[in-house]
Amino acid sequence: MPERDVQYLCELAMQLRVDSVRSSDAAGSGHPTSSMSAADLMAVLFAHHLRYDFDHPDNPANDHLIFSKGHASPLLYALYKAAGAITDEEMLTFRKRGSRLEGHPTPRLPWVDVATGSLGQGLPVGVGVALAGRRLDRLPYHVWVLCGDSELAEGSIWEAAEHAGHEGLSNITAIVDVNRLGQQGPTRHGWDTGAYARRFGAFGWHTIEVDGHDPGQIDFALGDARNTRRRPTVILARTRKGEGVNDVDNREGAHGKPLKDAEHAIVELGGERGVTVKVSPPEVSRPPHTFTGGPLALPSYPLGEKAATRSAYGAALKALGAARGDVVALDGEVADSTKTEEFAHAFPERFFECYIAEQEMIATAVGLQVRGWVPYAATFAAFLTRAYDFIRMAAISGADLRLIGSHAGVSIGEDGPSQMGLEDMAMLRALHGTTVLYPCDANQTAALVAEMADISGISYLRTTRGETPVIYEPGERFPVGGSRVLRHASDDRATIVAAGITVHEALAAADLLKQEGISVGVVDMYSVKPVDRAVLNEAATTTGNLITVEDHRPEGGLGDAVLEAVSELGPRVVKLAVRGMPGSAAPGEQLADAGIGRDAIVAAVRRLL
Repeated sequence: MPERDVQYLCELAMQLRVDSVRSSDAAGSGHPTSSMSAADLMAVLFAHHLRYDFDHPDNPANDHLIFSKGHASPLLYALYKAAGAITDEEMLTFRKRGSRLEGHPTPRLPWVDVATGSLGQGLPVGVGVALAGRRLDRLPYHVWVLCGDSELAEGSIWEAAEHAGHEGLSNITAIVDVNRLGQQGPTRHGWDTGAYARRFGAFGWHTIEVDGHDPGQIDFALGDARNTRRRPTVILARTRKGEGVNDVDNREGAHGKPLKDAEHAIVELGGERGVTVKVSPPEVSRPPHTFTGGPLALPSYPLGEKAATRSAYGAALKALGAARGDVVALDGEVADSTKTEEFAHAFPERFFECYIAEQEMIATAVGLQVRGWVPYAATFAAFLTRAYDFIRMAAISGADLRLIGSHAGVSIGEDGPSQMGLEDMAMLRALHGTTVLYPCDANQTAALVAEMADISGISYLRTTRGETPVIYEPGERFPVGGSRVLRHASDDRATIVAAGITVHEALAAADLLKQEGISVGVVDMYSVKPVDRAVLNEAATTTGNLITVEDHRPEGGLGDAVLEAVSELGPRVVKLAVRGMPGSAAPGEQLADAGIGRDAIVAAVRRLL
């Protein structure tokens, strides 16, 4: 590399360090030392290898840059300033109220694809973006992911590494800032880049070990990464945390703090500069996706027939895939159980098998929606708990995801508690901007699967393993936030509120009570979040007695959603839910043992009255 280029890159890197110190000092918090170690890496990337049009961040041909080590946000914002995307004044609003420049990056900035900060997530999401580029978009953009060495202790990193290696994703490069020091002390492998290289190499990655402060080595490595074929690349760069400032250079105890004497540090780094970087735009600009499809012909099921809602999900997803070319499906090696296999057989090019790696499955879905695809990701409801942090971060990203949890509740039967999703509705209800749906029959399921395609944010559909009677006509609509009143009379003395499998138990209980001369209403609360407050308020003011029945733990599910909606009206509310630890038994026995079957509902009404 010509000496003039080396000098320019060193000056740019020093400016990035200075600005990381300045913004953190202005905020009174931040991670300047973690930013300073990676400054040379990012200077070379922006100046020579990134292909990005900052004026048109929605250009489909743009490269993607993901800061998996999201705490290095001062470096990212310093890069944006150098590229002319933000001003120096805005950069100094870092971490302040109302600023776009949050402590960890979020898509409030148009150049940020996803929120990062929970370590171990940027690389898995990057794999999803790279998969979209390779298999769906078929565009030559490259995905660059800046990782920290500390987060390589996360299992999700290795789920991503295996996934990318298996797929041969040559369009993704992980740049690992091996600065040796974590938050509290040295990392597991310190500066042993060879240890990391052996691990990535075992998953089929091309590995390059470099001095992370040598622009020439970095430049060669980045060029080699873009030109590598048939496998992903990892650049393992040995760096020094706090590089350039003696007080913090490679010293423990400086993580996550502004420098004590920022003014002296800036002088030591050579002072403020006005260096700019012109990032090259992609060679071609592509128009947005255009998708083909036909009319939506959802499956239909005759009244009185029995069908599993999980089967209806599979058939409806296949129909939706035929109608919409932007719909994609992901599964965690349970497609025969979730019934996603119907979509997989019909549209193999839009189906992504993520194997038993639920964190990577959710991350891949997030990456696919970054590129404008409409992902449906399915596994057992119980196993989504493994990926909860990924779902939480997806909500922070404002990602549009459709999650399906099958085999929910004790009604799965003999498999026992390890397979029973009993916390899933609480888990999804607790997240910002989510929608939680729990259909009770096949036609309702099909309608809700189609409804989910246009829901913003994260939507969750809970399906049942066993067959349930069809109680709704084909073609009926079930809007989000709605419910269905299935039993109602002027002399109702209580209202049973149920969802999913317990709707059928509630109807049976209402029939048994009718024989005793006790009239009760029954509401199918298929939309658990948001709930139909109007219907619940009417029931609360007319009967004054509500009984919620759910195949779920009592905390955070249907019962709590109902309580929240009617609490100010003061009705009596009894929650029937799964309170004990289930064992193995037949589905009907499970419902009875858990106290959520028809006999338990009848007994609860008697007690209440």
